[in-house]
Amino acid sequence: MKRSVVDQTIETAKELFATIGLHLPPFAFWTVEDWQSKGSECDEIRDSMLGWDVTDFGQGNFDQLGRTLLTLRNGSSKYGSGKDYAEKLILDPENQKPPLHFHRSKMEDIINRGGGNIIIRLFQANDKGQRSDEDLTIQIDGQTTDYKAGKHLRLEPGQSLCIPPGLIHQFWGEQGTGVLIRGKRYTVSGEVSRTCDDWEDNCWLEPCERFCKIEEDKPAQHYLVHEYPSAQ
Repeated sequence: MKRSVVDQTIETAKELFATIGLHLPPFAFWTVEDWQSKGSECDEIRDSMLGWDVTDFGQGNFDQLGRTLLTLRNGSSKYGSGKDYAEKLILDPENQKPPLHFHRSKMEDIINRGGGNIIIRLFQANDKGQRSDEDLTIQIDGQTTDYKAGKHLRLEPGQSLCIPPGLIHQFWGEQGTGVLIRGKRYTVSGEVSRTCDDWEDNCWLEPCERFCKIEEDKPAQHYLVHEYPSAQ
């Protein structure tokens, strides 16, 4: 994935978040140059992987299989604070999906934070870690409802879905909805969850690279969460 695409999608995300009234923490705006003056006081940002996360999952097809996230908060055992939760903002371009996946431990709420509609599809994982056709019972905004495996579920702005461990999921911005930025429409989803461990807790239905290789076709404007330099 090219660095120019990484930086461009981060700028799009910042514009979209501002457009719908979402205010971001200072570290969302820190440049590579800004990080040169950051010492150990920022270790929680480094170790909890707060900040920008852009990936094509090693598939080489970012417009179809990709993700741009901003991790706002996340727990870490290094600090002994008892922080056992995480929160993210996710850029949802129309029809851009992550690969189908589930989590071993993390329970999360996916929340439509605004812009347009989100489409979600769900499957229960079987004992081989693959999708089952068994129908499900799910919770939308605290209400229990029956759900047919794989059916497209629409979340309108303000609605949320609880995704427990072992539930395969995939979601994206619905085509024709969302805020128009440079010829494409975008929605924002939020994720509120247990502590997020992107190294060990993700289970993909097919081979993926969670943090993909970056082709340095231009100097980086922002570090991604797995690229931070150590404190000087």
